[in-house]
Amino acid sequence: TPQPEGGYGLDPERLWATVYTDDDEAEQLWLELTSIPKERIVRRAEADNYWSMGVPGPGGPCSEIFYDRGEEYGREGGPEVDEDRYMEIWNLVFMQYEQTPDARLDLPRPSIDTGMGIERLATVLQGVHNNYDIDLFRALISASEHETGVEASGDALSSHRVISDHLRSTSFLIADGVLPSNEGRGYVLRRIMRRGMRHAHLLGAREPLMHKLVPSLIR
Repeated sequence: TPQPEGGYGLDPERLWATVYTDDDEAEQLWLELTSIPKERIVRRAEADNYWSMGVPGPGGPCSEIFYDRGEEYGREGGPEVDEDRYMEIWNLVFMQYEQTPDARLDLPRPSIDTGMGIERLATVLQGVHNNYDIDLFRALISASEHETGVEASGDALSSHRVISDHLRSTSFLIADGVLPSNEGRGYVLRRIMRRGMRHAHLLGAREPLMHKLVPSLIR
């Protein structure tokens, strides 16, 4: 629940930060601007803390915020040890380079791409085990159960999760003007739709299902 003074009441003693392996500046800023101590600031290598769109394309080192959900979710020791217990809730990418086939060049106008994972934050705030247990997904999975007549348990659980996730992606893309096609973003949409439909088929649906779930998504 949002706190009267603003924010969501996360315990600052449970916050961890990560920085790219040689990013002294980011680490120093965390120490100067927040209450996170040095022992909860972790340096991570390129595989974890460097983002790139591809070659050629922009990219840069990352700095992330993790939240310790407690010992019931896994082992102690920070994000390097257990990313189920220590859940990433925020990411900052310092867009400062262009990766070419031959070199990493400075961008003329560097920027910061930053944002929070809303489902991950909801997972923390609602005290559930994963994204699919938050209220938004539970409502969609419940609608999928109702329309298929198949309970979301055992092998069927995965299919209901795929349907609910792909229902959202499909609907948001179409609302933004993307239509199914054989190339580009339209092909991405087409593949998402087909995968959702396949899992509906696995649950036994023999008539179109996805459109019946849209009212639940809108609600």
